[in-house]
Amino acid sequence: MKLSPASKYGLRTVALLYLFVLLVVPVALIFWRSFEHGLGQFWDWITTPAAISALQLSLLIVIIVVPLNVIFGVATAIALVRGRFRGRGIVQAIIDLPFAVSPVVVGVSLILLWGYGGWFGGIESLGFRVIFGLPGMVLATIFVTLPFVVREVEPVLREIGTEQEEAAATLGAGGWQTFRRITLPAIRWGLTYGVVLTVARSLGEYGAVIIVSSGFPGISQTLTLLVSSRYTDDYNEFGAYAAATLLMFIALLVLLAMTLIERRGAVGRVTRSARRTSNDTPDPTDETLPIDTTAGDKEYAR
Repeated sequence: MKLSPASKYGLRTVALLYLFVLLVVPVALIFWRSFEHGLGQFWDWITTPAAISALQLSLLIVIIVVPLNVIFGVATAIALVRGRFRGRGIVQAIIDLPFAVSPVVVGVSLILLWGYGGWFGGIESLGFRVIFGLPGMVLATIFVTLPFVVREVEPVLREIGTEQEEAAATLGAGGWQTFRRITLPAIRWGLTYGVVLTVARSLGEYGAVIIVSSGFPGISQTLTLLVSSRYTDDYNEFGAYAAATLLMFIALLVLLAMTLIERRGAVGRVTRSARRTSNDTPDPTDETLPIDTTAGDKEYAR
């Protein structure tokens, strides 16, 4: 469908206004309220023992969840794309389940499974506490971030096909060597986006975590729970804004790191392509004459 210039500019204006109202204005307002009393007060709000403990716990959950989701996500994506087995559609539906189920329902389900009187609640008698502790928060975060790596890696695997992997296997490469040399470099950008989405969701998860967390500062309170606690329990609006701004700063750092990695990878690809091109181009100063290997056959025919 071909649009007129007026229609194009109109659609762009509507899109920009939509983003401005729903994204730019709220974020700018939070920044302004966070620094309204000065940088020193902002620093005091984000360096309290409760804030430092919440930041450490949030980062610890990210450090645990991201590697597990990467391992499981890549393996699942390979199984769904490369494998043919019964129940494949059911697995696809399970992967998308966190998109459809409310995070609060996830938290309640974990309590029914791991809480006191639950199916696996007896594990608490062994001294291992899941609900209202770090394990329960990790399980809740793993569930809500489950689809990101799978759904980012899966289309890349479909696009690259199996030709290079089959060629590597023909040349004698093992399964791990083929994955490390062929598959992993091909899916690295999809995997990077999946990791970024997983980190962002892990840091910002609230619904599932608040159900399985006690919310006590220094014990099981993440940054998102700290924002909620300061705003609703302590009536400390500016402290809540400061904690929310800290969360945004971490998200911006993650996005910046992803952008730098992507640009470095693009520069590396261009450099390798240029080197390949220069190696394939014959040197005009090279005076080596080509050898005619068919000369002997021609002489024998005469």
